[in-house]
Amino acid sequence: MNVSELQNSAVMWVACGIPVVLVLAQAIVFASKAWQAGPKLGLTQEQMKAGMRSSAITSLGPSVVILSGMLSLLVTMGGPVAWMRLSMIGSVMFESLAAGFGTAAVGVELGSSGMTELAFTMGLWTMILCSIGWVIFATFTADKMDKIQKRATGSNPAKLAALSTAAVIGAFSSFCAQNLVKLNKSSIAVILGGAIMWLMMTISEKNDVKWLRDWGLTIAILGSMIITALLPLGM
Repeated sequence: MNVSELQNSAVMWVACGIPVVLVLAQAIVFASKAWQAGPKLGLTQEQMKAGMRSSAITSLGPSVVILSGMLSLLVTMGGPVAWMRLSMIGSVMFESLAAGFGTAAVGVELGSSGMTELAFTMGLWTMILCSIGWVIFATFTADKMDKIQKRATGSNPAKLAALSTAAVIGAFSSFCAQNLVKLNKSSIAVILGGAIMWLMMTISEKNDVKWLRDWGLTIAILGSMIITALLPLGM
């Protein structure tokens, strides 16, 4: 059995499919519990449906980015591993980097024709072991987040909203800053994405175009990706 056959074997599909099924089951349980909790919080069915619709639409843009990363990972690590890793944990950038570090440890460049069974195994184990920390941290700290939240905000909804907003802005700013300083197509994509998003928000607020609020992020991501991809390679 060569490396390609091993990567896409029935055993790998079954092994990688089990955690994906568990994640899907978890998502269904969470959605069901949230739907049951909505009326207790004073939400109407129309509000809950609007929230679900908005969330689904907003997820389309980031999903396209993940899909593009999955396609590159599919070529180097096989279909089952790419499907599993980007369906449950991790990020596009992390998965490729981790796999590359693993294969490099045995002298094989990720994506090269010299991929061996050992290199594939090393890449897979690196991806898995390097993400265990996230799972362990979430497992042992999730039940303590409520206490931390109360200490940080004093149960003040306004403080909580400000802290949450600041955290999201900080996270996205960190990602954007890394690409802005490159002064290449990545920088252009960041600027275009911000400009398109600003335009969508301005139009939505001035003309009360509600659907733009849902589709704004998706339009900004896809628009900046397409425009940047069409620019000359030398930029």
